[in-house]
Amino acid sequence: MNVSEYTTSNVVHTSWVWIHPGDSSSNNTTPTNSLKPKKTFDPLQPVRQWLDKVEVHNPKLAHRLCKMIPAQCPFERDIILFGRTLFHIPPMCKLNPLYEEVVALRFRALCYLADECGEDVSAYC
Repeated sequence: MNVSEYTTSNVVHTSWVWIHPGDSSSNNTTPTNSLKPKKTFDPLQPVRQWLDKVEVHNPKLAHRLCKMIPAQCPFERDIILFGRTLFHIPPMCKLNPLYEEVVALRFRALCYLADECGEDVSAYC
């Protein structure tokens, strides 16, 4: 008895097929304008784009960014009384709408210090 005989015979291959609205012979196709993503108003988009475009080419700036932007959320805490954990305050950094961009900027600064300057960045981790 070979296990592959049972498994390979039951494999089904599926693929996606795009049907152009002009080429379709059926009236059941969905209109293409319903597939377009809706545009939403995002007032922070220019700031996000600016943060993403910031390039780190100065060791002094890289050190300053690594010191200013914390490695982990400073608000996350365990409240302990008499050796027992009463409650846990979750990290609130995720509430910051620019969190991903700021963390990416810190990562770029760390990479610049490690790769370009050859410095040890373990003090910032």
